[in-house]
Parts: sequence; structure tokens; C-alpha cells
Amino acid sequence: MLEEIKFSELNENLALTLKNDWALVTAGSSEKYNTMTVSWGAFGELWGEDTATVYIRPQRYTEEFMNANDYFTICVFPSEMKQQIHSVCGSKSGRDVDKAAMVGITPAFDEKAPYFEQARLVIICRKTAKGSFEPQQFIDSSIAEKWYPANDFHFIYYGAIEKILINK
Repeated sequence: MLEEIKFSELNENLALTLKNDWALVTAGSSEKYNTMTVSWGAFGELWGEDTATVYIRPQRYTEEFMNANDYFTICVFPSEMKQQIHSVCGSKSGRDVDKAAMVGITPAFDEKAPYFEQARLVIICRKTAKGSFEPQQFIDSSIAEKWYPANDFHFIYYGAIEKILINK
């Protein structure tokens, strides 16, 4: 059962969680939504608010939903679910398949953005800004060479964290 807590009450290193456990970032509505894996992101304070950032390449289907909606969620799952979720949600497109059905997770639509009932942690964010990486911004040129050989630079979505739900 998911229960609301304050961001300041979360006793978890979110940087390590995202790096090691990965998560799903989801945007849309009950009529249409999409989700994708995310392991690059950041958490902290920006503009006086607890903030999360996620990075999404322009060709990802989820980018359309992130761009069109004011809210998104970041869902972290129990470690035993990581492989089943990320093997589908990190390699299949929601244009072609129902990823949630394929991996057996249940979407919930009682918040401002979709999330999944099986998540152990749900971070609900109000989109506050969108940026993008540009080749000339990289001081270390090896980053663009290594991570962007197709020049498909990530969009950066900034979200004010409005609610934290944990599964107890």
C-alpha cells in the first residue's frame, strides 16, 4: 500500500537508487501514457523547491508525453522486479506494445501523472523547465563522442517534487 511521506523524510540515497536500481519515468493520462527506464537523473534543490531531473532522448516515445503534460512520475521498484521491468521498458517502444501489461505492472491514475501500484517509491513531479544538451556545451568533448554518436542529445526535464509515495 502506497503512503505519502515528505521528501525530507525519505531515508534513501536517490542518486545510488537511480544509478543501481533504475526507475521508470512516466507521463500522460489514463487515456494515453508511456513509460521508459531511466538511470540518469538528479535530485536536489533548485529555485527554492525539491527538484528531480530526468534526461530523455528526442526519439523516445515518452518524450512526446513529457512534452505534452505538466506532470511526470519516477517509480522505483523492488530489486527483484528490475530485470523483468527493464528488459521490456528499456528496449520496447510503447508505440508498438503495452509495456505495463508485458511486465505485469498495474498503472494507477489517481494522481496528476500515471504511476505503478507495484512501485516501492513514487516521486510525483510538476514540470518546471525543459532544456537540452547541445554539442557546444560540452567542455569535455569525449562525452559527446562517447554518448551521442547519432547526435541525439537528451532533453532535460526539471520537475518540482510535489509528492512522495512509498510502499509500506
